[in-house]
Amino acid sequence: MHMRNIAAAACGLALCAAPVLAQKTPGTASANKSSELGPYGLGMVPTQQQIAGWNIDASRPDGSGLPPGSGSVSQGKQVYDQTCVACHGADGTGPMDRLVGGKGTLDSNKPVRTVGSYWPYATTLWDYIHRAMPFNSPQSLSPDQVYAVTAYVLYLNHIVPQDATMSRDTLPKVKMPNQGDFIRPDPRPDVHNIACMSNCPPLAAKPVKTEKPNPSQVQ
Repeated sequence: MHMRNIAAAACGLALCAAPVLAQKTPGTASANKSSELGPYGLGMVPTQQQIAGWNIDASRPDGSGLPPGSGSVSQGKQVYDQTCVACHGADGTGPMDRLVGGKGTLDSNKPVRTVGSYWPYATTLWDYIHRAMPFNSPQSLSPDQVYAVTAYVLYLNHIVPQDATMSRDTLPKVKMPNQGDFIRPDPRPDVHNIACMSNCPPLAAKPVKTEKPNPSQVQ
């Protein structure tokens, strides 16, 4: 059979089978009576338990979403040595993503962006470790372990003292070195903007360029 005829036959079978599949799809009839699943009756309404499994972010500066628990620098070193050192090194400088150092390099031609030199909020560090670390087993650490590792990484960057303990009360109070400079005005001369997060003044309107008509084109 010619390839074009084969394609046409396959398309026809798909069109004929579509109504049958739609009729046999579980929940289609009930879905058509409700707009919760959209006009095609596909998918399902997630349960609160399913939503809770994804609703785990806690990266806001005020610590909203942080769970109960706590962890000290010394406890964090133990967890770090067991689960983090293979990728980030004993001192946090590699061989994989670097966590420590880079202070004063952001304005250079080779900026070193680390937790200590670049990240604006300590709560973001807790959130990232909680969601994505360790690399080979994300979300396997308990809240206490995440607080502890967070405290240890902050200590390696000389942001908190060696006897520090992090919790949902103390972590949002940590002042990161780059917090005030994380958002900067665009240095390009043709861009007119400012670093602003709240109560921002209105942007000045850019002047409209007008071209004088060419005398040869004037009727």
